[in-house]
Amino acid sequence: MPKVSVIIPNYNHAPYLVERIESVLNQTYQDFEVIILDDCSTDNSREVIESYKNHPKISHIIFNEQNSGSTFKQWKKGIDLAKGEWIWIAESDDFCEANFLETLIPTLLNDPSISIAYSQSYTLVDEDNILIKGQRAPMVSRIAKEDFLNQYLINGNSIYNASMAIFNKKLFYDIKNEDYMHYKFCGDWIFWGELSQKGDVLRFTHLLNYFRKNGGTDVTGNVVKSGLNYIEDVNALMYFRKNFICNNGQVIKAIKRYFFTYKKDRHLITNDNSHKIYDNFANHLGKRKMLLWNIKYQKNSIALSIYNKLKENI
Repeated sequence: MPKVSVIIPNYNHAPYLVERIESVLNQTYQDFEVIILDDCSTDNSREVIESYKNHPKISHIIFNEQNSGSTFKQWKKGIDLAKGEWIWIAESDDFCEANFLETLIPTLLNDPSISIAYSQSYTLVDEDNILIKGQRAPMVSRIAKEDFLNQYLINGNSIYNASMAIFNKKLFYDIKNEDYMHYKFCGDWIFWGELSQKGDVLRFTHLLNYFRKNGGTDVTGNVVKSGLNYIEDVNALMYFRKNFICNNGQVIKAIKRYFFTYKKDRHLITNDNSHKIYDNFANHLGKRKMLLWNIKYQKNSIALSIYNKLKENI
């Protein structure tokens, strides 16, 4: 049985597939299988994928006849086929260093109490513009589930790209709530939250992953224009608050940041979702708190005076 099952879910990423697949096959750690799933791509992905069908590391290639509509359904399909103890969702438009698995896996061997291990990532805004996230000094931190939620998820998803992480297959099946399946934008945030509560997390500061932020399309831009991110991100934070033991003050502080960001960027929203976004804030937090935040947002002396008189009654 392979130690790791590498799942490559693809949709219309033909230009990046060879680089992605080769970066997996050329890992210095070789105890793995590869499962490639294509979600009814309309480009020439099938041609690229089929060129690998006889490779000994490729255990499954599946082409959907209809688009599933959910990357998480594809994840689940691959996990159900997987034979490995550890799962690596290697997104089809990303790539990695050859020692990605060799760095992460040895620390995990014979330790079923670990739920997730993840490296740091370079972010490719475009082919000539690379941002560096994470620390350079190589080190490994073992983080308890409560600390991981409060320190590395509530203040922003530190596993912002699935390709930078591997996770425990057995603990994945302990997740009973599949609400993350219904999210379009931040389901992975909730997924890592659920999984991190099943065991400790290993955080590697090694820069081993390359994340194409837009994957050749302006997905993030389209989400911002729709305003969907402001609704889903707030819902995710409230999900953490409702289902896990977490710092309530940090949750409210994080939602407040989203509110002020929304107020600043709402002119970017191109449809009529603004009232839905505001109502979502108000439904979770109460209209009184939203009124006070609106007053404070005005940033003038009269508004701040009213805010300071009322804030004690929030």
